[in-house]
Amino acid sequence: MFRGGSVKDEQGEPAYGGTNWRRFAVAVGVPTLVAGGIVLGIANGALAATFSVSGQSFKISADKLEGDGFAQYGGKLHPEKGSDIPVALSGINKAKLTNLCQSVKTPGLPISLTIRAGREDGKPAEASELLIGLTELSGDANFKNINIGQSAATLTKGGPDAHDGTEAGKNGFGQEADSVVITNLRQIGYSATAATFNLKGLSLKLNVDTQTGKPPECF
Repeated sequence: MFRGGSVKDEQGEPAYGGTNWRRFAVAVGVPTLVAGGIVLGIANGALAATFSVSGQSFKISADKLEGDGFAQYGGKLHPEKGSDIPVALSGINKAKLTNLCQSVKTPGLPISLTIRAGREDGKPAEASELLIGLTELSGDANFKNINIGQSAATLTKGGPDAHDGTEAGKNGFGQEADSVVITNLRQIGYSATAATFNLKGLSLKLNVDTQTGKPPECF
């Protein structure tokens, strides 16, 4: 569990990752962006079960996320440089995302990378065994058969990697549900992994804005 402290995104805005996990019940949409984070992992060629994160945040949005099997618990990411980043680790066993967007800014430059997929009717982006580390999430969420306060070491519904198997995790706060639906997703994350990720209608674009210094992002 992590208490106090805050994490800042690339724009300097606070991303309150230092949450009291015993009160952290519905920051859930997390998994949603998991998928988005995966896109970034693929772009960087660094998609793996465990890896040193860059420490730079990215944004993800989607009109709708439909997840089969969900789990969440508190954890931390290990950047190559700097202090550990406290996050909410969220997993979805199988996910569908409609109108998925992911964006990441280049530090110190008026450049952003945007990735979009799943925009055509009936052809959402699909992922399996998603696991994402995030610090902020908003949207409208609906869970089916949710358990809140379950031991983080006993989570099973969010995929094989969506649980805390450490000694400390045996007493950690966790939650899981049979399914989750999140609409109007907005999320800031630092990492994501997946067993498979199918980006239908993939579009990747490098955006440069030298006039305002604010290239487009997902939100």
